[in-house]
Amino acid sequence: MIKDVLVTIPPRDVPSPALDYAVTLAKTFDAHLTGVAFVQDAAFAGALFDWAPAIVLEDYRREMEAAAEVAKIRFEETCQREGLSAEPIVLSAGAVSLPERLAYAARRFDLTILPQANDEDERSGDAMIEAALLGSGRPVLIVPCFQDGEVKFDRILVCWDGSRNAARAIADAMPFLTRARRVEVVTVAANGKRDDGIAGSHIAHHLSRHDVIVEVGNIVANGQDVSRRIRSHAAQQSADLIVMGGYGHSRLREFILGGVTRDMLSSANVPTLMSH
Repeated sequence: MIKDVLVTIPPRDVPSPALDYAVTLAKTFDAHLTGVAFVQDAAFAGALFDWAPAIVLEDYRREMEAAAEVAKIRFEETCQREGLSAEPIVLSAGAVSLPERLAYAARRFDLTILPQANDEDERSGDAMIEAALLGSGRPVLIVPCFQDGEVKFDRILVCWDGSRNAARAIADAMPFLTRARRVEVVTVAANGKRDDGIAGSHIAHHLSRHDVIVEVGNIVANGQDVSRRIRSHAAQQSADLIVMGGYGHSRLREFILGGVTRDMLSSANVPTLMSH
């Protein structure tokens, strides 16, 4: 069940498709919504600019805290207007450790909703997504920059490769799948002939036992970019949500996202739920 949702809230007075989507999703599931605003420590800024006098760092801290306070008020007003059970929180840390703090906070929620990284904050946005996906143990739902905020589950596309991550994503997405009018389980053949979705037939039978209306299919990439083929298929099928496993590779003690996962997160054309 989806009863406790976390969403990031922007510090500036700008449109936030992720927040709009989170509000409507929380209403759909009658869930509690927590909005998190970030404050980058002045100490971190001082480490970057060791020439900055104390008064400049103090002004920076006050500016960041004021922006977070505005974000909290705006979030509370929105949720009150929509009749939601909600609360805002603030996470404060250096830019390097903020993603880690987000991952830690996300562990106590059913779902974390994050915006797709845009051109302005691509590196920091990617870092937040990567940390939440690989470090929280909870599903993450990425909302495209151009999403209109409406939550629909008429058509859901499930990407299946038989992996642990894909299985985890399906289990985490079950509250969405059971509401869908149609679920398509697709496998991707990087090269070779279409197999008519036979590889996904077993998981499709499992979903059908949960009263999910499901069909199976297969996408042949033929050497093309896999994430692009998935996005293209999702657009052709007018999918409202993509469900897939999120992949990371260990590099010493650091995790980095796999290529297909990163491409999907940066270029997804519909909301995408991932689990790791």
